[in-house]
Formats: sequence, structure tokens, C-alpha cells
Amino acid sequence: MLFDDLLFTVGQRFRRPEPRRRVRDFVRGLLAPLPRKNCWTIAEHAGDAGPDGMQDLLTRVKWDDVAVRADVREFICEQFGDTEAVLVIDETGDLKKGRHTVGVQRQYSGTAGKIENCQLAVHLVYATEVVHAMLDAALYLPKSWCDDPQRRAEAGVPEQVRFATKPQLASRMIETAVTAGLPCRWVAGDEAYGADPRLAAQLRQLQLGYVLAVACSHQVTTSLGVYRVDALATGLPASAWQRVSAGRGAKGHRYYDWSFTALPAHRDQHGGHHWLLIRRNRTTGELAFYRCWSPEPVPLHTLVTVAGRRWKIEESFQAAKTGLGLDQHQNRRWTSWHRWTTLAILAHAFLAAATAHRDRPDPAGLIPLTVNELRHLFNVLIIEPTRRHTDPLLWSVRRRRHQARAMKSHYARQALIEP
Repeated sequence: MLFDDLLFTVGQRFRRPEPRRRVRDFVRGLLAPLPRKNCWTIAEHAGDAGPDGMQDLLTRVKWDDVAVRADVREFICEQFGDTEAVLVIDETGDLKKGRHTVGVQRQYSGTAGKIENCQLAVHLVYATEVVHAMLDAALYLPKSWCDDPQRRAEAGVPEQVRFATKPQLASRMIETAVTAGLPCRWVAGDEAYGADPRLAAQLRQLQLGYVLAVACSHQVTTSLGVYRVDALATGLPASAWQRVSAGRGAKGHRYYDWSFTALPAHRDQHGGHHWLLIRRNRTTGELAFYRCWSPEPVPLHTLVTVAGRRWKIEESFQAAKTGLGLDQHQNRRWTSWHRWTTLAILAHAFLAAATAHRDRPDPAGLIPLTVNELRHLFNVLIIEPTRRHTDPLLWSVRRRRHQARAMKSHYARQALIEP
């Protein structure tokens, strides 16, 4: 069974049988339809007498989350590796209260669409034509955190961690994946990554083609001089636009008007071919711009396909947050955040691989299995019939005792500072 094979591989990273069992139970808890996912609810679902074992798995037990993510990468490579795959990079934010959770500060969150008190992480997704899976993640540590030794120590941030921009974090993850032999050909990302010339230079050095979004104010060099990309778009004739689908959607093909212009003046020591790709919404006329590069010439529809595949990471975020508890963690420290995220990535990789395995054609009238539908079936058919059950009254007592202690502690702390 695919789930057992993956957990057996990951289990070799643990020396003792207890943490191996807890990892299996933890991932099964992430896959289960629990209303809220944390160490307490996952432990109760697993049939444990208390949450201590699950909490220890994220904090005290010795295991390397980087090595586990390497196992997941190898699993993805074996199950649905594709030389034409796209590595998609993007960040997502988790809204948080207070200031003690590692990486939290007031900063712009694309998830909220405004500046909020939140925690940001850069994610890497592996997207083929038929399936996509979360591959890696890196927590963004703002400069205010990096320059504060006390906060670093309280959150357990390793000594060697230094400030890195989001494109730098993405660059490290991409280089790690490519160096490890993961088959891929393209990288896609939004404006935050298209605006960084160092990331683009490294991708060219790795001989990875890219389609990276840029702002309308981005400037390119043509044979006639330097122009803003929005100024170039206004001068294009009607014949320069082609109607091409950016991919299949639930309600049909996602058709846009596209135009691409070669940028020979941008050639450098890495060779290859540069383009400016422009997308125009057929209804509103809204424009989007992309800087593109490939080691060899490619047609327009190839660049459009890569640009359209960037949205796979949004689907991954949605599936991981709504179904796997990616953003429901209650972990304040560096190590526990990475371990929770790693196990959520592992769970998503399993679901993605299972949907990629369709040995027989789908019956007429049915769409292929989705990640969400497979998660539901896996829970109903596999997890529920075999899982242990604990006395719900004992868990009720434990929760209320824990809440009473917390309340008493809060009142005692308040009494020290209030008259």
C-alpha cells in the first residue's frame, strides 16, 4: 500500500518504534476530518491517553525534518517524476496573535490581502500536467527577529540561521531539489520572485527555464531602447495577440489573449532565450506581465502552459489548509513549526501520489479522484475501521483540567501587575 510504503521509508529516520508509530498516527490525524487539528485532537483521534506523546514528537524527540522532506522528495520523484515538471514558488501567511510565535510580526500577507500580524513561509510545489504536490517549505524570519538574540533564543532559532529574503529562500529550495536529481524543466512564480534578478540568474545557471511574473513598472531592454513593460503592451498591434488556454478549469478552458516578444539584448553568459510574455484578460482587458527564459527556443503555448501551472500552488495551499491543518498548528518554536509543516507536506504528497495512480480509465461520467475526495475515502475506508478509540470522558476531564490550570495561571499573572 502506498501509505505504508511512504511511512516505512520515513520511519527509518527514527531510532525507536514509539516515534515511528506516533508519526504514522500523526499523519493519519492530519488526514482525518477533525474540526480542529492540534496535538490534543490528533492524540485523541489516535487513541492515546494524553497529548504528551504527540507534543514530544514535535519538540523533544530527535529527528531531522530536512531528511524527512528529502524522503518525500524522493517519493514524489519515484511516483510521478516528470522531466517537463514545473517547480512553483510562492509564500502563504498564517494570521497569529501576540509576538512570541517564531517569525511573527506585522507584515503584508497575500492570504489576508493586507498588513496583518502574521507568520510567512515560502513553499515549493512540484507540478506536472496531471498532479501536483507540496515539496518543501522555509519559514521567513524577518530582520527584526534575526537581530533580536533574546527572541531567537526563546523561539529556538538555530545559531546559523541568518536573514534571507523570500527569493533567497526559494532559491535555496530549488537548488536543493535540482541538486538531488529531481526531474524538472521549469520554474514559475509571482511578482515577488520575478523582481529579483539574482534568482533569475541562478535559475539560468541551473539551466532551468522560468516564467516569472513582474510588475507593470518592470523595465526591459529591446533593440529600440529601455521600456516599461506596460508601455510596450500599449503599442502592440492586434495581430500580436493570440488566444491560448492557460489550462483546464472546472468550468472550461482558461482562455486569455497572449503576446510574447523576444528580448535578444538580455542574453548573458548563460546563453538561452529571453522573452516578455503578456497576458490580457478577454473580459476586463487587465494585463499581466512575465519575464521568461529557456535554454532553447520554445513556442508560445509552452510558456503559457508554465504560466498557467503556477496556480497549482494555490490549489495545494487550499487542500493543505482546509484538509490537512497546515495553518492550524499551535507551535511557537522553530523546530516544532518545521516538523508540523513537514508532516503536512508528507500527507499531501501521499494524497497527490495516490491520485496520480490510475491504472484503469475512469468510468464514464466521473471526474478523476481529487485530493479532497481521496482523503475522505482514505479516512472512511482505511483509518476509521482500524483506529483505536479512547474514553471520551477521560479526554473531557483532561481538557477541563488543563483549561482550569491555564485560567488560574492567567489570573495569578494578572494579580502581580494589576492593583
